[in-house]
Amino acid sequence: MILLQQIVNGLMLGGVLAFVAVAFTLSIGMLNFLNFTIPALFMVAGMVAWALSTAGPHLGGFGWHWLAAAAAGVGVVVLASLLIERVTYRYMKARFGDATEHALPLVSSLGFLIVFEHLAMALWGGDPQRFTLPFKDTTITVGGLLFGMPHLIALVLAIALVALLNGLLKRTQLGRALRAIAENPNAATLMGVEVQRIVPVVFVIAGVLSAFAGILYAASYGTVTPFMGEAIATDAIAGMVLGGLGNIWGAIAGGLVVGLVKVLAISTFGAEIEKIPVWGLLLLILVVRPQGLFGGSKIGKGKF
Repeated sequence: MILLQQIVNGLMLGGVLAFVAVAFTLSIGMLNFLNFTIPALFMVAGMVAWALSTAGPHLGGFGWHWLAAAAAGVGVVVLASLLIERVTYRYMKARFGDATEHALPLVSSLGFLIVFEHLAMALWGGDPQRFTLPFKDTTITVGGLLFGMPHLIALVLAIALVALLNGLLKRTQLGRALRAIAENPNAATLMGVEVQRIVPVVFVIAGVLSAFAGILYAASYGTVTPFMGEAIATDAIAGMVLGGLGNIWGAIAGGLVVGLVKVLAISTFGAEIEKIPVWGLLLLILVVRPQGLFGGSKIGKGKF
């Protein structure tokens, strides 16, 4: 029963990781660069929701209802995503052209990560802050197994939103435009796709997924910190690669696998070596199946 409970806990953590893994997948699949602002947006949503919902002398300590505070956190992330797109992609593309591929967007997004983290630390301090929501300790018992409500919400939402996103990509005009950009932005422009209007959608979707993950993670563990995004980003990247680059369902599966391996490793060997089994598994998968568990094509060819 203890092992079954740890498996459940791992899958629940994997639900949060899946959100971030899908956000990374969209960025690298659509725009061909690893967007390091995703962990920053994850953190911003959690910190803003905490600041607005918790009364106190800190900036934004208004004691709002948690739903309003969470919505505000998502709204701030949307605005931040549009700012990031303007600087890391549009400005760089307009000024440097093809030289922006991979390196400059990646480095500029890493700059945003550092700026956002230290801005949060300047506003609210670097110490972990307690973030308590009404349903934090609510659990559902099924057959003697405990399911934490925030983790369960994260898992169900991750699957539902990815199903919705999958339908959008395959059945709508916007989805066809996004897939055309993923294949070849220049060819998509020649075909009449307004790349400058479509690309911000990718940043916003990735930002919203990160925001949901940040808020649910904060609700699950009851704390927020300016560096909480870094702690989960490496696991989410591992899940993205494990599932298969450019495959959003693979990102879900990879996130669940990483969450499961991580929790089982901690319960068996302790927290000191939690990264070794996750990244050891990833290295093994890359040797045996470089495209990941569900990847079937190279980056830039036949994505999504």
